[in-house]
Amino acid sequence: MEVGIVAQRSNPQAASLAREIVARLAEDDIAAVVDEVTADRLDDATGVPVERMAECDLVVSIGGDGTFLYAARGAGTTPIMGVNLGEVGFLNAVSPADAVSTVAAEVERLRAGTAIGTRTMDRVRAESESWTLPPAINEIAILGPQRGHGNGIDVTVTVDGEDYTGGHVDGVLVATPTGSTAYNLSEGGPLVHPDVGGLVVTKMAGEDGMPPLIVDRDATVTVRIADAERAHVVSDGRVEEAVTPPERVRVARAGEPVTVAGPALDFYGGLGKLD
Repeated sequence: MEVGIVAQRSNPQAASLAREIVARLAEDDIAAVVDEVTADRLDDATGVPVERMAECDLVVSIGGDGTFLYAARGAGTTPIMGVNLGEVGFLNAVSPADAVSTVAAEVERLRAGTAIGTRTMDRVRAESESWTLPPAINEIAILGPQRGHGNGIDVTVTVDGEDYTGGHVDGVLVATPTGSTAYNLSEGGPLVHPDVGGLVVTKMAGEDGMPPLIVDRDATVTVRIADAERAHVVSDGRVEEAVTPPERVRVARAGEPVTVAGPALDFYGGLGKLD
């Protein structure tokens, strides 16, 4: 059995918790590996590329939602537990005080052959005829060269082949329910409870004012970008593909969801921290 640990970069508390978890796992004869950045801050820790986390039995992310997103890209289908050191933490349900004991409890469940995933989160993937981006937990963003008047893109948006909207926009977001609390919310999109299956399509500063739309989780959203100097397609704010319009971008649910371990997330408690 092996546990992977990813700690938030340049956060002493995250490094300290990672050290405590590694020590506790060693007491229980459980192997632990950490990502390469975390290894630089720990003594005698094995550092591996984050993609190696997919070979672990459990992955522990220590930090904010950004750290969780980074760890999840490497975890693949391995259950991931989030320890919340951020202010909101919609992806991280475990408090720092409970981190060591919760990891130990999940390891015992694994040893007993009990499934530890408490819930799953859909991911979305963007692709064209020539490229495919890694799946996103929060959103796919199709963006113009920069924000502001005269710098957007002209788009046509269809859902399962049916025209939904179009016109000049700063960009278009296709978000999961999980991502509805992130970029989508800042652009005026609706909050969606994690238990609701669907995708949220939100225009960014659209000139025609068309409201956001929630579509079926199995829908395919196609964004056709007309002639423009350039555009960008971004997965979870981290992985980007630069495109030269005209371009057609398809966004749909990715095949494998993210499995989340540990206690259930307090969604409404997280919303209270947005005030």
